[in-house]
Amino acid sequence: MTLDQIEHYVPARVIEQHRSELVLATEKGAITLLVRPSTPKATVGDWLLIGQDNQCLLLDRHSLFQRRAVANDGTNQLIAANVDTAFIVCSMNEDFNLNRIERYLALCRQANVQAVVVMSKADLCEQHDDMLASVQRLDAMLPVIPVNGLDTDSVSVLHPWCAEGQTIVLLGSSGVGKSTLVNTLCGANVQLTSGIREDDAKGRHTTTSRSVHLIPAGGLLIDVPGMREIQLSSDDDAVREAFTDIASLVSECRFTDCQHQTEPGCQILKALECGTLDTRRWHNYLKLMREQERANQTVAQQRAKFRTQKKLNKVTNLEINRLKQRE
Repeated sequence: MTLDQIEHYVPARVIEQHRSELVLATEKGAITLLVRPSTPKATVGDWLLIGQDNQCLLLDRHSLFQRRAVANDGTNQLIAANVDTAFIVCSMNEDFNLNRIERYLALCRQANVQAVVVMSKADLCEQHDDMLASVQRLDAMLPVIPVNGLDTDSVSVLHPWCAEGQTIVLLGSSGVGKSTLVNTLCGANVQLTSGIREDDAKGRHTTTSRSVHLIPAGGLLIDVPGMREIQLSSDDDAVREAFTDIASLVSECRFTDCQHQTEPGCQILKALECGTLDTRRWHNYLKLMREQERANQTVAQQRAKFRTQKKLNKVTNLEINRLKQRE
């Protein structure tokens, strides 16, 4: 596109996404763009150029959050685009989950976005130091920030990431305090809030759609509905980058095709035995890599594998029954 052509387009950013329309922010205010077959696939945070008759062009993204569709049909669901920092919000209560944090960290690696773990409800936690230390052990360079989401002074420690021109996305499960954090960062009640369930400390959905809010410091804050299930899209490298300690150990195994079962010279087994590698972390890494393997398969391959496994199970069951009859 030439400079002369650009003069006939208006820059706009997606601030709301619905099934049949997009809400865009422009210099002259918000406008609504009907989604047509020719409309590029956009998400909250995307930049568009809007021309005559609502013609639009999608500008290149410098980052993109996406996850595998729940339908598991090989497609990806876009979450947010052009994000600079991700606040991974985790509550310091019974719902605290290191496996989930590691999954979010892999998602940030995949999106090429800096992650900051925000530990909410720090004022209500008795095991404050233990929880912070367990998260910090995941990555020595990872910012881990405890906050009381209702306290302006406590939340102010997050302001360096919220400066003018910066876009932040809030990630986390329902009930971890994302909406409360949004209200405090914005200095106004822009999001509804709700309590957690008393029986298991898990949250209720408050945010039902993605929304964009302007922070007084000048940054933009994208809040997304709580995501308890996040299936990563196909990207083995993102998982390895989120588990650099394990990737380093794997590279030091004696055999390049080491399965980390009984092989001599396996550094994974050695680390597990001496306690330098946490068994929980290793099992979560294997789980995420298995998901990547499935994500790399086509739907037809997955169905063929399922049929083969079903046949093997049937043969196995027949053999077991035959042996039982002999007894």
